[in-house]
Amino acid sequence: MSGWGPTRPGIVDGELMSTMRRLAQHGLRTLSVLAAGSLLAAILVRTAPGFGTNELDLDSRLNAESHRALHGAQGTEGGFLRFYIEWCGRVLHGDLGTSVALNEPVRQLLVERIPETAKTLVTGLTLAWTLGLGLALLSSVPGMRCLGWAAWFAASVLLCVPAAVLAIGFVLTGAPGRLAVGLIVFPKVFEFTRNLLARSAAMPHVLAARARGVSEPRVLFHHVLPVTAGQIFALAGVSVCMALAACIPVEVLCDLPGIGQLAWKAALGRDLPLLVMLTVLVTTATLAANTAAETLSRTMRGGEAR
Repeated sequence: MSGWGPTRPGIVDGELMSTMRRLAQHGLRTLSVLAAGSLLAAILVRTAPGFGTNELDLDSRLNAESHRALHGAQGTEGGFLRFYIEWCGRVLHGDLGTSVALNEPVRQLLVERIPETAKTLVTGLTLAWTLGLGLALLSSVPGMRCLGWAAWFAASVLLCVPAAVLAIGFVLTGAPGRLAVGLIVFPKVFEFTRNLLARSAAMPHVLAARARGVSEPRVLFHHVLPVTAGQIFALAGVSVCMALAACIPVEVLCDLPGIGQLAWKAALGRDLPLLVMLTVLVTTATLAANTAAETLSRTMRGGEAR
């Protein structure tokens, strides 16, 4: 017992330092990815064919000075590097800029749209994981093979349907559009978790538990799920990215006033300040989801190792 005194604080301090080091690495990686992503978005939009054109350019009543003033107000004067440096300076001072296409402050647009997209994400991911993980668990039970094949067939059909077509179907039937995001993500969640559970169910310790006569619920929750928890958490982080991508066609076609619809309008209007800010926002959400999933996965593996 005396050996535990000096050893336990050392172990705790080592784990704390390791956690702080991982968080610092995640922070540096997040900042570098955000900087690279926003710069790449500025380059792609700024150098796209036709960028900076405006219907007012065809107005013969405007002189050259008026055209230059118009383009300067829209941020089309100068190169992308100049725009990016000026944009970074404004963001550091809390100024997110003004949308060229909508003529509104970007901050106000984000405050209005983010809650709508958050509702869509929560609804869609809840539906996707309830159906996907629930059906995968049921299909792993030996007596529920027929249900597993039926779920696999439904997931395969949904996987072949484009997101836009699925969203149009929700519009025509009058169903809540947010549920379309769940049906878009569901096939991927179901396929991955089903295969993962099937591999884990064939592991030696699971077969030994069944040979000892352990009940199927106990085998599932005490021997199969603990082994797969880390990978399921990793899939949860990826599913957030898939749901964000699905929000664009769903919100546009179902007329949901969220970030996806805003991104579509910004792309059509070649709205450089808004597009760059949306890129930063989506990248931040993606990195945060992946970081949380990785942290939970490491925690689960650490708990199993102890």
